Amino acid sequence: MDVHDLDFAPEAGEVVTAELYYAKDALVKAFALGPGGELSPHEHPGQTNAFHVVEGSLVVVQGDEEQTVDAPGVVVHEPGVPHGARNESDAIAVFTATMAPMG
Repeated sequence: MDVHDLDFAPEAGEVVTAELYYAKDALVKAFALGPGGELSPHEHPGQTNAFHVVEGSLVVVQGDEEQTVDAPGVVVHEPGVPHGARNESDAIAVFTATMAPMG
C-alpha cells in the first residue's frame, strides 16, 4: 500500500491514522495531521521508531528537543525515548512511523 493512495483529509486539529503493514517483527503506520494537529509525546520501550515525513512539514519532539522536519525527511527515535509530532503549518502533514521489533 502506498501512503499517497490513502484518502487522508484531516480537519484543523485532527489526526488521522492507518495501518500500512504489520508483521511479527515490524509495524508501519501512516499519519496525517491537519493544521494544528498533534501526536502527543509517547514512548515505545524496546522498539526503535522512525518517522518518515512524506508530505508537508512537522515539528518533531524527541525527549526535550524539537526540530522541524520537511518532506522528505526521516527522524529515528531510539527505544524508550519520548517522541511525538505537531503540525504548525496551514497544510496537511503526512508521515509514516515504522516500529521494530514488535513484541
